[in-house]
Amino acid sequence: MSNVGLLYVGAVLLVNGMALLGKVPARSAAALNLFVGALQCVTPTVLIIQANGDADAVLAASGLYLFGFTYLYVGVASLAGLETEGIGWFSLFVAGAAVVYAGISFFRNDDPVFGVIWLSWALLWALFFLVFGLGEERLTRFTGWAVVLLSQPTCTVPAFLAMTGSLRSDTGTGLLAAGLAVALIALAAVLAAQRKLFVPQPVLAKES
Repeated sequence: MSNVGLLYVGAVLLVNGMALLGKVPARSAAALNLFVGALQCVTPTVLIIQANGDADAVLAASGLYLFGFTYLYVGVASLAGLETEGIGWFSLFVAGAAVVYAGISFFRNDDPVFGVIWLSWALLWALFFLVFGLGEERLTRFTGWAVVLLSQPTCTVPAFLAMTGSLRSDTGTGLLAAGLAVALIALAAVLAAQRKLFVPQPVLAKES
């Protein structure tokens, strides 16, 4: 069930990345943020209820709220024309929590692939903190490209692989995932330097 939500997280991250790059209007992106945010809050709630107190199952579901709350926050804030600082500081909390979940994946669950994925999400949410929380607008283009490029390999692809029983999580695959993540981040930096590609704009709409 969580993999279904992960599939659509890939979609909302792609749209939000394009919004940061100025290709999708903020209010248009808000609707998908609300849809996926609601899904990512309902899903872990159902999983926790079904867990019947199983601590491992509750732990596995708990991280989904981090992203559900993020997307709901972005959707509501964009439609209401709220300031971005709240999203930014919440993103710092998400980034820190993602590092903890990465450690759990690496050292407790013996799952290096999702360890790398969690670290990738930690980087993205740390960038959201810098852009929205601290107002580092010079990082907007890099953040947009990083979100676009990492959205599919960290969400959509593993979701499809998991749902078809094809997802592997051994050391070799983990190293491959880490190499791909580093390469995509480097590519995001290169694309961000190409000023003529897209004109960045805030992902949150402002009231005029």
